[in-house]
Amino acid sequence: MQMASDTDRNRINWQCRRGMRELDEMLNGFMAAGYDTLDCAEREHLVRLLEFPDPLLLAWLMERAVPADRDIAHIVRIIRNTTAA
Repeated sequence: MQMASDTDRNRINWQCRRGMRELDEMLNGFMAAGYDTLDCAEREHLVRLLEFPDPLLLAWLMERAVPADRDIAHIVRIIRNTTAA
């Protein structure tokens, strides 16, 4: 597992601030509890995930829809599993 630079982590933390309470809670909770467990590829998938619009992110994270992209679906599962506790 590769350690992220402080700059990378700070940039991703900033991108997790969406302005929608549900997304903010899930994404910020994940950054606090699960981000450090991600490998380099999963971190890249997280960056890609954060490029999607909020309504789609919310649908995926609330299990109302499933991403067609396998890698995005994987990171969504990781986020949901980490924040479900």
